[in-house]
Amino acid sequence: MTILELVKALNWSVAILFTLLYLYQGLYLVVGLLCRRHRDRHQPGRLHRFAVVISARNEEGVIGELLDSLRRQHYPRELLDLYVVADNCTDGTADTARAAGAVVYERLDPLHRGKGYAMDYLFHRLKESGRDNYDGYFVFDADNLVDPDFVWEMNRTFDRGYDAVTCYRNSKNFGANWISAGYSIWFLREARFLNFPRTLLGTNCHVSGTGFLVSARVIEENGGWPFHLLTEDIQFSVDCAIQGRRIGYCDKAVIYDEQPVTFRQSWDQRLRWSKGFYQVDRAYTFPLIRGFFRPGRLGISCYDMFVTVAPGMLLTLAMLLFNGVILAACLTQPVYLAAQVIQETVGFLLSAVSNFYLGLLLYGLCTVLSEWRRIQAPAGKKLGYVLTFPIFMLTYIPISIAALVRKVEWKPIYHTATRKVSGIG
Repeated sequence: MTILELVKALNWSVAILFTLLYLYQGLYLVVGLLCRRHRDRHQPGRLHRFAVVISARNEEGVIGELLDSLRRQHYPRELLDLYVVADNCTDGTADTARAAGAVVYERLDPLHRGKGYAMDYLFHRLKESGRDNYDGYFVFDADNLVDPDFVWEMNRTFDRGYDAVTCYRNSKNFGANWISAGYSIWFLREARFLNFPRTLLGTNCHVSGTGFLVSARVIEENGGWPFHLLTEDIQFSVDCAIQGRRIGYCDKAVIYDEQPVTFRQSWDQRLRWSKGFYQVDRAYTFPLIRGFFRPGRLGISCYDMFVTVAPGMLLTLAMLLFNGVILAACLTQPVYLAAQVIQETVGFLLSAVSNFYLGLLLYGLCTVLSEWRRIQAPAGKKLGYVLTFPIFMLTYIPISIAALVRKVEWKPIYHTATRKVSGIG
């Protein structure tokens, strides 16, 4: 086999592999586009008793607004208790949360930092004090705002017997700049073209950091919250798929999340996410592969989570690097051979980049048009940031490389700006 034939064979093999791995998500896209949302008519057997769990580090500027939106829920107040873990705080987060009506636990542990450790700490404190008599626990980030019907709608879905339920994650600051819009489109895509179709097709959803509900039974069986990787939400979702636990999605339960607006903040956050995905890959790849062979929903859910956490970006980078090395090496070869190799490698590189951009542009456009009324930003910004969405995603390339070689620790994203959301406050 000549070098040219080898390059062609490898490029085609990778293209076919990617197509086969992600082909099923084309079905999700079709379902998300063609199926209309409908209000859940399920009448819950009862109103469940819930606790809200908020891990906050130096969030005095925003946590009061979150707690205020939770006190305004269209749900019996006696069935919703608010807890805040002031985690290694050096500001007035604890006092602000107490003044807003939350029960506050102050935690000082500089060695074990991050939301997973803070949540585990709270669950153990509740159990020790006998205050763990809840049906489920909501998990929020301190910068969130919560729609007034959120708990009511989540209770309706939870009552169907799910082990966990995730929600519709909207943005407080879509129109701030291309970075906040990039995040926002990604999470809106996750809701419309991943979790919504998964629910209709009967497969598992996955939770995404904030705005989710987990059954107290799951907390009890796990002995707290044993998920301490850098992406503890994905770790939990993968564990649920492996254990056969069901994660549902409630489209009518809406939270508003504040996204980073500086590239430095975005780099730090996504570097942690990328490193966390590598950690999940290392710990759970083989259990997920074994799960492929389970019947029905169980096997599909394991495969879906495997593809979600698979390091596809690394394979893409490896192929780009391979073609780049071949391109450089061929310059020492005879002209006729070099010309053929250059045509193949340059063609592959240009095709990979253009297909990446156009594919994400299409996904971004479908997402923004589908969610047009739910995005709180001027029309020009909605459409303009569709064009920058693929660029935002392309910045994952250097982030993915850095996550491979750098030691990454959990760093908080500080929120200070207060932003009003239509219908809340």
